[in-house]
Amino acid sequence: MVKVMLVDDNPDIIFSVKKGLESLKEGYEVIEANGGKACIALLSEQKPDLILLDIMMPDMDGWDVVAKMREKSEWASIPIIFLTAKDDALSKGMASLGVEDYIVKPVDIHELNARIKKTLRVHGG
Repeated sequence: MVKVMLVDDNPDIIFSVKKGLESLKEGYEVIEANGGKACIALLSEQKPDLILLDIMMPDMDGWDVVAKMREKSEWASIPIIFLTAKDDALSKGMASLGVEDYIVKPVDIHELNARIKKTLRVHGG
């Protein structure tokens, strides 16, 4: 079972990505976090194998979540994939400094699955 924390402020995105991953029958357990603050709170309770993280969220954006995670040793090694609508070169370039992958929404669920597997392989998961 691969624990994936899905962090987004849009319930439709959370629903569709969660259902998509679960439909693949790959053994994903999807933990939902409605925004950055919810992500940080949930990390105190459970440690996912990987985080799918939106950038643009009102309470705490993805950049702030990454910064907070990298400050704590128990969270610093959790691989992060940005799953975002931001498609500009600056965001993509900045992301390469702090996260493992950058995927622009809308995402094909099979492509997402392949990228999750690749990231977990690189990180020994």
